[in-house]
Amino acid sequence: MTPSPMRPGEFIALMAMMIATVAFSIDAMLPGLPHIAEALSPEAPNRAQLVVTAFLAGLGLGTFLAGPLSDSFGRRRVILWGGAIYMGGAVMAMVAQSLEALLLARAVQGLGAAAFRIVSIAIIRDMTSGREMARFMSFVMTVFALTPAVAPLIGAGLIALAGWRAVFGAFVVFALVLSSWMMLRLPEPLPPERRRPFRLGPLGMAAREVVAHPVTRRAIIVQMLAMTTLFTSLSMVQPVFDETFGRGSEFPFWFFGMALVAGCGSFVNGRLVMRLGMVRLVHAALVVQAALSVLAILVWQVGLPPGAQFAVFVIWQAGVFMQAGFTLGNLNALAMAPMGAIAGMAASVTGAVATVGSVALAIPIGQAFAGTPMPAHLGVLGAVLAGLVILRPLRGTLAEAA
Repeated sequence: MTPSPMRPGEFIALMAMMIATVAFSIDAMLPGLPHIAEALSPEAPNRAQLVVTAFLAGLGLGTFLAGPLSDSFGRRRVILWGGAIYMGGAVMAMVAQSLEALLLARAVQGLGAAAFRIVSIAIIRDMTSGREMARFMSFVMTVFALTPAVAPLIGAGLIALAGWRAVFGAFVVFALVLSSWMMLRLPEPLPPERRRPFRLGPLGMAAREVVAHPVTRRAIIVQMLAMTTLFTSLSMVQPVFDETFGRGSEFPFWFFGMALVAGCGSFVNGRLVMRLGMVRLVHAALVVQAALSVLAILVWQVGLPPGAQFAVFVIWQAGVFMQAGFTLGNLNALAMAPMGAIAGMAASVTGAVATVGSVALAIPIGQAFAGTPMPAHLGVLGAVLAGLVILRPLRGTLAEAA
């Protein structure tokens, strides 16, 4: 039986939860990093950060396939395949006896999560375009913002009750509920007559079309740099709370507050993007983040009391989260705007390049952590400044109207 069409509110919630699979899979693990380090890597505790970046690496690789497969076989079927892979990776992680096995399992999880993330963006592009898509994505990201707020609290609660391996059981339940919801309530948005054959030749041509478009290409690179700021801060935020400021036990609650405040960014973006345009808002967000990063670096160099340093770090971290609300949805929409005929491939190429590139940049920055947040501040500042340079040619062009 074909599901009846969803109401807009339910559709937004479903798309938000699909995209939130990535945030939930990362943020719920953050309170477990010290426990994982103690159990599987006591001689090199900093390597526990790789639990985050291994997932992101698998996610990036999976995005190359998820979109083209959904263009060929339909959106719903590929999401179900991805859900099965994601749950398999979670089960592998539950029984992993070494850090290497856990990292492999996390990469498998990321591979499956790519279907939720990329195909949901393709579905949104199937039904909207331009500023309307940016506005829709902002409302999706507003709902999505609740996930980073509550995920560390859920993770910390599960760890307190049953240990860090229990978090992976929650991932299985989450994916199962999400897959069932989609199967029961979402009609297939890509009819057979609009599907493209899964052949390497057409896929290669479509990929070249994506990267050849000047607006799409620049939007992908700036998105990669914006994601670098997010992934860098995510990989370091728990160690900074724990080792730098001695507030590891408070981390889930502070993270909840920062993520909740930052979620306002997506909501405000949704209100402003139709009037101001995507490029202007991205530019403004990057400028503000550059200023916050310079301030954080100066505060650390001056050597203020720990309480003041902690306050500035919390503001800076919330700024990174809020910047994501003003940049990622807009840059996604900007990159996808000229790609309506190949939405699945475009979602894959943009997501894959941005994710893999940002992970490659974030890993060495995260591994440079040596007890202070300075590597994160410097890394984020460098990424934001590069993003402003690359975005500059789009200002004052036709893209500004997008």
